[in-house]
Amino acid sequence: MAREKTTLNLTSGSWITRVFVGAFIVFMAIFILGPLFWLAARAFATSWTFPNLLPDGVTFKWWGTIVGDKSLLDAIRNSLIISPIVVLVSAFFCIPAAYAFSRYNFFGRKTFLIGIFAANAFPTIGLYAAIATLYYTLNLMGTVLGIIIIQLLGTIIFMTWIPAAAFSSVPRNLEDAARDAGASKLRVFRDITLRLAMPGILVAFVMSFLASFDEATGTYLVGAPEIYTMPTKMYALVLNYPVQIAAVFSILLAIPSVILITVARKHIIGGHLAEGFQIK
Repeated sequence: MAREKTTLNLTSGSWITRVFVGAFIVFMAIFILGPLFWLAARAFATSWTFPNLLPDGVTFKWWGTIVGDKSLLDAIRNSLIISPIVVLVSAFFCIPAAYAFSRYNFFGRKTFLIGIFAANAFPTIGLYAAIATLYYTLNLMGTVLGIIIIQLLGTIIFMTWIPAAAFSSVPRNLEDAARDAGASKLRVFRDITLRLAMPGILVAFVMSFLASFDEATGTYLVGAPEIYTMPTKMYALVLNYPVQIAAVFSILLAIPSVILITVARKHIIGGHLAEGFQIK
């Protein structure tokens, strides 16, 4: 009898657990996918009047409006040009620094790493306001160079911390064995260190691109009204365009993020992103 009661309690507990897990999955699906479905419905709706549960009609007119609006196309072009440049410049400076943080135990190493993290841990609007004062002096307001510098501030943490952890995860005995076999330092770095660290570096590239592509506050402060990117153009869309146009533009803004996260998902899920924020 006691064994039957124990079995019954376990079965009841498993049933309750499954219910809670199922409810949580449904909640997360609605929380994540719900806004996307709402945007998709708005992007193809002629209008949607309350209290109707469905749109009043379906149309592709709003997508054509995006194509025919030069200011919106310019914003898309600016984002697709500026963000890759920011990522490449960030990689050029930060990846060598990440390798140094990983391989050399110099004075102030952890202080520099924590400083990089701390610079991104506080509201940045005050920093942007101070930078704007300097930009006026250097005539960088309303320039592509000024926007690139602003967006670099948001990519440094990803392009330094994550590759540093990736380089640290490469066993040094493999490098030593290759050198003992006669391989040069450059070949060891290219064929062993860089190859094994590449998944973490790929995650850093993805996160840096997303940080640059989605940056709005500093870009708007520095670039407007001469230069708009997709996130900064959303301000004008919300105020001056039909809600359907904003829905279409939001979908276009989300497409690069979805594609990159999908491509790098196995490395992100594999722990390279989490490992990048551990100081060793």
